[in-house]
Amino acid sequence: MRVEPTEAALGADIADIDLSGDLRADDLDAIKEAWSKHLVLRFRDQDLSDEDLLRFSRYFGPLDKAPINPYGTTWVPENPEINVISNILDDDGKRIGGLGDGECVWHADMTYNEAPVHACTLYAVELPDSGGGTGFASMIAAYEALSDELKVRVTGLECKHDKTRNSTGQLRKGFEETYADVSQIPGAVHPIVRRDPETGRRALYPGRRNNAYVVGLPINESEALLDEIWAHVSKPEFAWHQNWQLGDLVMWDNRYCLHRRDAFPTDSRRHMRRTQIGGDRPIAA
Repeated sequence: MRVEPTEAALGADIADIDLSGDLRADDLDAIKEAWSKHLVLRFRDQDLSDEDLLRFSRYFGPLDKAPINPYGTTWVPENPEINVISNILDDDGKRIGGLGDGECVWHADMTYNEAPVHACTLYAVELPDSGGGTGFASMIAAYEALSDELKVRVTGLECKHDKTRNSTGQLRKGFEETYADVSQIPGAVHPIVRRDPETGRRALYPGRRNNAYVVGLPINESEALLDEIWAHVSKPEFAWHQNWQLGDLVMWDNRYCLHRRDAFPTDSRRHMRRTQIGGDRPIAA
């Protein structure tokens, strides 16, 4: 097994390893060390069943169940921890997964919850001929590159993360289309700067831009500060882009990086299997 870092702010390939069986203790330790350092890991040329994906994911912590889909169940009822990200319809015209084919803007997963997701894995089963790539951005690197003045301004502040819409902007069931102002939108409140309790590293924790609100600030000041933060975190020097190949498994630390997805042609097919590792409340810096 080899660790091959990208030349970007985050990301590394883990080469010459087969994830379809049990991992040796020394390989697992090396993977965990590489993951802590690089935040995003890619394993190419894998051939994984759902059980393989679940076994591998559980090495890193207890798994959350996938969200309930529009049909009132999980996408894979026999393995409810598996989420399916897909635009494909079955023979009855029903979707086999969520999030369709549109662009997903920069975001971290489930930050609208009190205890957001610790990490995620995504496994490529079927891919379009073009589009559908995934970008990742290091919020540790973004924090470290802040000006001293902006570090002082944002440390200690908290942000409310919108619970009403998903990463493609679709309204979730049970929420209103509009609210009086962003301070009234439902969602969890988290520190804008979070700290890793083991390493002491600090990271920006912006979640996603739409309908976010900096608690305690007038709306116009909140909007201006969030615009400044998002203009900073979306700079290309903090990012790495994953161009998918069949059999790729990518895992990322949802606490310390953002991700986004490129759109792809509506008439093409994309099928990804996903797991998410449960988390806890962010610790303020």
